[in-house]
Amino acid sequence: MKILVCISHVPDTTTKVKFVDGDTKLDTNGIQWVINPWDELSLTRALELKDDASTGVKSVTVAHVGNATTEPTIRKALAIGADDAIRVNAEPTDAYYAAAQLAEVVKKEQFDIVMCGIESSDYNNSAVGSMLAEFLGIPSVSAVSNIKVENGQAIITREIDGGKEVLTVPTPFVAIVQKGIAKEPRIAAMRGIMMARTKPIKLYEPVAVDALTEYVKFEMPKPRAACKFVDPENPKELITLLQNETKLI
Repeated sequence: MKILVCISHVPDTTTKVKFVDGDTKLDTNGIQWVINPWDELSLTRALELKDDASTGVKSVTVAHVGNATTEPTIRKALAIGADDAIRVNAEPTDAYYAAAQLAEVVKKEQFDIVMCGIESSDYNNSAVGSMLAEFLGIPSVSAVSNIKVENGQAIITREIDGGKEVLTVPTPFVAIVQKGIAKEPRIAAMRGIMMARTKPIKLYEPVAVDALTEYVKFEMPKPRAACKFVDPENPKELITLLQNETKLI
């Protein structure tokens, strides 16, 4: 059994966001890039499955759509424990474009389980995993909080309103994972960092796909107003503020 983990290259969550070119592009100067947190947890769970000999998982591959500047992030995934990596040499202009490129990777390499984080921490589209499954014509399962493999069959736990749902899914399938898939992301050991230097990264050229989204302009959220404290013994003042300033009532 082969697992593919799709990873995004995103700014560290402490990044102070700035825009350039008339607020149409992110200013990438000085940004520390990391593996998207949801994808990092997906990779951790995939490696846990591989570590368990009873699952039959033989390899874990990571795939990414991005240019050469993203390779340090891919190497981080290899240092954590992925066996190899695939990079589609293209700028992921939107979710549709990225999903289409990843679909071609899956078609060529034939993976049994494809894992995607529920969203990326930069654009938060929550779209690539579902689109990828549609491109491939295979099942997708959302809100996945756990994956087990027993007797060659994947057993999935997913969150639903009021509880949890356990189901089996035929392979291949796409798992769109969320909180709970792994407790903590796996940390790369020194040995893993050294080995990552020699692990292969396959380079695929992109297929011709038109993006469906165009970003016209980005805007920073308005600064928060100063906090006002109201004496609990003075409810009339609170009502006045809610009526005249916040317009909530």
